[in-house]
Amino acid sequence: MINLFLMRRYNRLSDIYPLIHVVDDDPSVCKALKRLLHSWGMQVFTFASGEEFLSAMAGSHIPDCSVIDVHMPGMNGLEVQACMARAKLDVPLIFMTAHDEAGVEEQALKGGAVGFLRKPFSDEALVGLIRLCLNHGFRPMKRCS
Repeated sequence: MINLFLMRRYNRLSDIYPLIHVVDDDPSVCKALKRLLHSWGMQVFTFASGEEFLSAMAGSHIPDCSVIDVHMPGMNGLEVQACMARAKLDVPLIFMTAHDEAGVEEQALKGGAVGFLRKPFSDEALVGLIRLCLNHGFRPMKRCS
C-alpha cells in the first residue's frame, strides 16, 4: 500500500505553487481547506465573503482556480459567479455547499463552473477538480448570447 505522505510528496502539482482562492463564511472550512491545499503545494488565500473575494479580484490577485461556497451572507456564490462573468474575469470556479437545493448545481455548471461538491466531500474530490483545472488549463465555458 502506498503511503499517503509519499503519494503527496511525489504528486505535487508543480514547482510554481498555483494560487487558489477559497471563499466561505465558515472560518473552520477556510482553515481546513487552506491546510489541505498547502499540503499539496498550493498557495491559498481565504475570503469570508463574496464581496471580499471580488474586491481582491479587482486588484492583482487573480487565482488559478477558486473554490467558493454557494450559501453565504450577503452575496451568494452564484451572484459572485454572475459578477465575475459580467466583469469578464476568466477564473475556473468550483462550488461547494452543505445544502441540497434544486437547480443550484445546474445553474452553477451552466454558468461555467468546473465542478460542484456537496459538503462533506473527500480531499481527493476537491484536489482532483483543482488538478483538472491546473493540468488542463481549464477555463470557464463561454456562454452563447
